[in-house]
Amino acid sequence: MATAIKKTTKTKEVTRKPLAAEGRYVYAVGRRKTAVAQVRYYADAKAETLEIVVNDRPYAEYFNTFEQREACVAPLKVVGKSEAAKISVLVSGGGLSGQADAVKLGIARALVEHDALVRPALKAEKLLTRDPRAVERKKPGLKKARRAPQWAKR
Repeated sequence: MATAIKKTTKTKEVTRKPLAAEGRYVYAVGRRKTAVAQVRYYADAKAETLEIVVNDRPYAEYFNTFEQREACVAPLKVVGKSEAAKISVLVSGGGLSGQADAVKLGIARALVEHDALVRPALKAEKLLTRDPRAVERKKPGLKKARRAPQWAKR
């Protein structure tokens, strides 16, 4: 005869990580290569400092290079809000460089959604343009997208 086995279950307390802010926000999506950034710009938050949170980490910690960090802040500098803003970003796919450019486009779109008067300034700096370049697909009969197999005349 088999005896009954007692199962004990442990309950874990899930603590929610605080995002950049709570309250009303403007939502926008930015894309670059295969990276997708979902941006929340907290418009009504009274921010004293620049606070950009990328995947629950400060943007300066998430992005390694100076160029990537500057790409994130570029739309805010054009608009003049680089000193004080609250933004949270969920980004996935691609590499860090593509993600940084996706965040840049997402922040620019969120700023336009919040205030349409900043559109000409952002458009002049080409910050609202989606870069269409992506990896070319591999074709059948070729080794890579364009690389043909070696060919011998004789």
